[in-house]
Amino acid sequence: MRVGDALKLSTRMFKTNPARTWLTILGMGVGTSAVVMLVGLGFGLQNILLEKIVFGDTLLSLTVSNPLSTAVTLDDKTVAQFKAMPNVLDVSPLASLQSLVTYDGLSANADLQGIRASYFKYAGIAMVAGQPFSDQPSDGNDVILSSAALQLFGVDDPKSILGKTVSFRVITPTSGSGTSDQVALNGTYTVTGVTNDVASIYAMMPLATLSSQVGITSYDKVQVRVSASNYLNSVSDAIIKLGFEVSALSKTVEQANQIFSGIQILLAGFGGIALIVSAIGMFNTMTVTLLERTGEIGVMRTIGASPRDIQFLFLSEAVVVGFLGGMTGMAIGIIGGLLINYLLNVVAAHFGGAAVALFAFPGTFLAFITAFSAVVGFITGIFPARRASSISPLEAIRYK
Repeated sequence: MRVGDALKLSTRMFKTNPARTWLTILGMGVGTSAVVMLVGLGFGLQNILLEKIVFGDTLLSLTVSNPLSTAVTLDDKTVAQFKAMPNVLDVSPLASLQSLVTYDGLSANADLQGIRASYFKYAGIAMVAGQPFSDQPSDGNDVILSSAALQLFGVDDPKSILGKTVSFRVITPTSGSGTSDQVALNGTYTVTGVTNDVASIYAMMPLATLSSQVGITSYDKVQVRVSASNYLNSVSDAIIKLGFEVSALSKTVEQANQIFSGIQILLAGFGGIALIVSAIGMFNTMTVTLLERTGEIGVMRTIGASPRDIQFLFLSEAVVVGFLGGMTGMAIGIIGGLLINYLLNVVAAHFGGAAVALFAFPGTFLAFITAFSAVVGFITGIFPARRASSISPLEAIRYK
């Protein structure tokens, strides 16, 4: 039997039993759509968690902080030591002091952080309004506030505070007395940016500006920029041997991806239950088709069709139904996921929230589902195909 004739015969069910065929395809589509939507939910949640991370410099940076013991301290000497290590491109420190920040007659407690401009990209700090400052002298009076700090002053729109001025009083401990003093920083500072941090209350200014007014002898933490990802572990081990604590965002991302891989597998398992039920329905349809076409099989065998030809007919029919069921399921799942994303974004926009994509559908995943649905169809058709190919031509002709 020619391949073209076999393919025509394997798609004949769309003419002879169109209603049953399309219902079978729809049943497979419902099962496949459950897998697509549940796994798409897993991908969407993963993207929501990781979308705030600034890749590149952030993933190639190590965060070094002081240990609980006082045996070692982060200071200028330590920073120079880190920078001299092999495969280290740059080191950016952060000094933090308690302060009172005053805006529009209101004062609030906030951490005043002195940083270099490179710290923004190494730490992955994202802005919701304005721009980060540079290390140029002209930016000496610029200051960056966190979104959480704006809430203390009742500022809802981050853009509205840009260009406004704030002042600071730094709280410094008095040596040997166990008390603290408040030192007012000279002049006022212009707000040039707002970060997206809604959990921590802080203000950031150039480290050189803070150092010029308040004596800074040590740092709270530093960001160590490594030249390549394969050097992260070696540089981290070298710093740990010096007695410091080290964390890397790349390890956090890796762990998060592993966790979400497990979640996606779990969600796919729940969707697979619906797919199994659909496959059972498809198997039942193929079995009924075998019984209806037993006489036809006998005629085909009598005029020269081989058992392999009969087997190919049933397998190809099952693969076509499975493939179309997968395509239908992908269409249902993607449309459903995008519709839910749209409705969520409409609600979020109405209440002033940020738009999110709760469902995501990577191309590789959709390609896998396409192939997998055809494989499911093939597996479902194996038994009916083998049974059809083993029927005796004489018995098939007599079957009614």
